[in-house]
Amino acid sequence: MKRILGLMLGLAFGLSSAVASAQGVLIITNHPGPLPRPWPHPTPIHVRPPSPPSVSYKIKELSVQARITDQVGRVQVSQSFVNTGSTQMEVQFLFPLPYDGAVDKLTLLVDGKEFPGKLMPAKEARSIYEAIVRSNKDPALLEWMGSGLFQTSVFPVPPGAERKVTLNYNQLLRKDRGLTDFLFPLSTARYTSHAVENVEFHVAIESAIDIKNVYSPTHTVDIKRPDARHAVVSYSRANEVPSSDFRLLFDVDKGQVGASVIAYRPKESEDGFFLLLASPQVKAADAERPKKTVVFVLDRSGSMSGKKIEQAKSAVKFVLNNLREGDMFNIVAYDGAVESYRPELERYTDETRKAALGYVEGLYPGGGTNIAGALSTALGHLKDNSRPNYVLFLTDGLPTIGETNESKICATAKDANKVRARVLSFGVGYDVNSRLLDRVSRDGFGLSEYVRPDEDIEAHVSTVYSNISSPVLTDVAVNFELDGIRAEDGPPVNRVYPKGNFDLFEGQQLVVVGRYRKPGAAKVVIKGHVSGQEQKFDFPATLIEKSGDESYAFVEKLWAMRRIGEIIDQLDLVGKNEELVKELVDLSTKHGILTPYTSFLADDTLRPLADAGAIRRAGESLRELDQASGLGGVAQRAEKGRFQNATTAVPESRALPAFSGGAGGALGGPGASFTGNSFRDLKTDKEVAADSVRQYGNQAVYARKRVAADPGKTECEIVVTPETAGLDLVKDRDQIEIVDRFTDAYFALVKANSVAENQMLSQQRDGEQLLIKLRGKNYLVR
Repeated sequence: MKRILGLMLGLAFGLSSAVASAQGVLIITNHPGPLPRPWPHPTPIHVRPPSPPSVSYKIKELSVQARITDQVGRVQVSQSFVNTGSTQMEVQFLFPLPYDGAVDKLTLLVDGKEFPGKLMPAKEARSIYEAIVRSNKDPALLEWMGSGLFQTSVFPVPPGAERKVTLNYNQLLRKDRGLTDFLFPLSTARYTSHAVENVEFHVAIESAIDIKNVYSPTHTVDIKRPDARHAVVSYSRANEVPSSDFRLLFDVDKGQVGASVIAYRPKESEDGFFLLLASPQVKAADAERPKKTVVFVLDRSGSMSGKKIEQAKSAVKFVLNNLREGDMFNIVAYDGAVESYRPELERYTDETRKAALGYVEGLYPGGGTNIAGALSTALGHLKDNSRPNYVLFLTDGLPTIGETNESKICATAKDANKVRARVLSFGVGYDVNSRLLDRVSRDGFGLSEYVRPDEDIEAHVSTVYSNISSPVLTDVAVNFELDGIRAEDGPPVNRVYPKGNFDLFEGQQLVVVGRYRKPGAAKVVIKGHVSGQEQKFDFPATLIEKSGDESYAFVEKLWAMRRIGEIIDQLDLVGKNEELVKELVDLSTKHGILTPYTSFLADDTLRPLADAGAIRRAGESLRELDQASGLGGVAQRAEKGRFQNATTAVPESRALPAFSGGAGGALGGPGASFTGNSFRDLKTDKEVAADSVRQYGNQAVYARKRVAADPGKTECEIVVTPETAGLDLVKDRDQIEIVDRFTDAYFALVKANSVAENQMLSQQRDGEQLLIKLRGKNYLVR
């Protein structure tokens, strides 16, 4: 093992953002051919599925158990493979080595027995990767070109047999800009004939210094913080085909608040992108927390009868049972009339909790809906701005009593909010005025949450309340200070999201994204209030001049998702603006981010992409925002909120769509996962698959109707990027170099490519042509 460690330390890996740990694949040696992919593929239903292959396998289960102590990771990976073909397979288990750091104590078990293997440095491994790609006529392994390799000897897998492969290793994790980076190449698990039945991650982090930020840019993970120096991160999915690698970042720091900044600037001529992670100190369970005030506003109109009122009452009870000694609270119940539980705020004790629970139990539905009166009454209870104030406002209908004009209701609520209380609105069902709720929440420094008819009200309310139950800093502002910036130069950062001031909560991972004009050393200043007293924290940051690779490309895409949410919000609540419509189309096109208003990008006949016609189509689709209520109105505001509050830049796997032709079909139902893009259908409030819009590495690509590259050649689907979509294969032939796959010219191109560029080639599907620009030159890879 010492020899392995020494060899690893001596290797000069040419990777900067590729694989960092050992998720492997099976290479079938006795029947060379492409690696398995799940069927059904996202293909129109008139295409008949192929017969089951005689040689294929599926990954049944994948479990990753990791323990990270400071910067050292101890990892165990277990995979169960099943031979789904009709022929015995002779296979090798193959996986790439980490791109930096050291690996020690690497062992491989097959069905519990240690199995021999060979460790190869990057130069030797390259010839192995290339030989497999040539033999199998499959580009999948190209993304690992430049990394080292561990390869086992051959072992048999009879038809129907299952083999469990277990890998144990220690690894020194990469650390950059104060963030420790755990990267697991989960996307290799997409090479399977069926969806993976169970994917499970369990990562335990332990540090000698307080852990502050724990963040995954790729997956929605569950994070538990038992104390300041331990964190447990888990992720579990069933029947999925992973679409992206699993990445986890964390930092450590002393003090009440910790912060780290990641900067990404692909072009020196344009503004860069930054991501700020901030997290407060995790306190002991018995430590004193700042006191807060919560007012719950409950709709008890006639339309709330039945299951809705019972769920709503359960939601109020959840909040009451989770307040803390010293908190203040009240309940406002409304139908046509408005009633406060107490004439003034009540101090929370066990006795007042029991009395309030009794009041809630006695609420019954009936009558109209006086939204304006309910909001004014609730906000009127709040007079102390030295403590955090929250209004949880729930309704299932339109205003029918009192003031019913949307603009006037919003203006009245805004004027009544004297203490900068945060209004958290919950719209129940499809009959609410979703635009009204969004406007009330925006003016009230809060957010809107929409509960579909088949969803549970209590689940939504309890999730939101749990996130805000322990405010640490309120009215928080973030500023960047750079040397050499003059007042006339304007602010050093711009288009920062979330906008405005916010509250920071215990256990919450704050994610702020924005853009910067000038690179250099910076100081991040975070200011907020605790019990009415101002607190100030500052942290060093570096806004880089030019990124050397795409390790942090997710920062740009996450910013684009938040920016799209902000654009839609402006168009919804302020009105149409041609410049914003164009920016919406440009961002959607560049990043492959589909919205209900740019879903036309999934039309496989559309070329070029972001032209005047596309802007016109988006403008026409945006008329849907005129729907304030109904299924379409709620679907739009919920989707807008999803973009505004995005925390990951990579769409996770979803259930495979049942295709009905065209762009795709509604997502849902059993079967393999779908890993392409999707958009929200405003007629059904369902996700719709759009396999013609894909993500090849960090690049958005678009599959278009079958065309012929040369006269007389067989027609073939062509995949383009936003840069190459306007090229004509005949008229622009002199601007395009044609490269046939798996030839010497192809591998020469692979050798010249960066890791990110080879990731694009590795995902090219069989039978398609890929029109891309690499290093300023157009290539048609076919």
